[in-house]
Amino acid sequence: MSRLRGFIWFLAGIILALLAGFVAYSTLTRVAETPIVADTAGPSLTIVAAARTIQPRTLLTQEDLTMIDVPAASAPDGMLDSLDAAVGKLTLVPMYAGEPVLSQKLVDPNVSSADGRSALFLNQDQVLMAIPGQDLMSRVGVLKPGDRIDILYSLSFPENRGIGAGGEDEGDEQATFALLQNITIVEMVGAIRPLDAGDAQQAAPAAVRPDSLLVTLAPQDALTLKYAMDAGGIVDFVLRAPGVERPFEIDPVDIDYLINRYSIPTGAGR
Repeated sequence: MSRLRGFIWFLAGIILALLAGFVAYSTLTRVAETPIVADTAGPSLTIVAAARTIQPRTLLTQEDLTMIDVPAASAPDGMLDSLDAAVGKLTLVPMYAGEPVLSQKLVDPNVSSADGRSALFLNQDQVLMAIPGQDLMSRVGVLKPGDRIDILYSLSFPENRGIGAGGEDEGDEQATFALLQNITIVEMVGAIRPLDAGDAQQAAPAAVRPDSLLVTLAPQDALTLKYAMDAGGIVDFVLRAPGVERPFEIDPVDIDYLINRYSIPTGAGR
């Protein structure tokens, strides 16, 4: 009788264990099959973000920007909720694709003071200088605010500068060189109007172009550039690829450089 009672208890224990296992298995299966849904029920905000990598001191356009949705709880301070709030602003730091555009990373280059002058962003060690847009790159309309350029100059120098007052003067010799490198165009102002064609309808489609480029320079570089312009040299701008800020190692070019580089024969009978 005691053996039978023990067997019954043993069998009941097995049945209870099986039931507990079945209940646990069923519960875990339901949990595993239930999709994990992110907490998207909370409020979200649509804010301005960079559509691509943007360099510092870039004047923002609509092509630089996009709109993204972010949870309201994680929205950053200084966020902008419309493209109009960012277009036309100057960036102070690099921005990367998908990064929120924040007001503290922008400056307004079009803020007018009481005397009507534009307040452009300047570092404390820089000055703002206007350069006439008379070179070919400016005339064809390639350059725009935010571009980085090198300024090339051609100047004539006395051929025998070391000869004293009684020495023979052999005239001047032209040299072409990179006067300044990696200069940022912060704005393009003014406009050269098309010639009067006598017909308003014909003149209307003709585009106008800025007649001056505003650049930020170190004071010594500004003085150097002024000297070159006052000396009557020929200036040309060359456009750098986006993000390229390193100095280029280039040699000034004069007649001797060309003769040596291209092995140009000189002298009588050659």
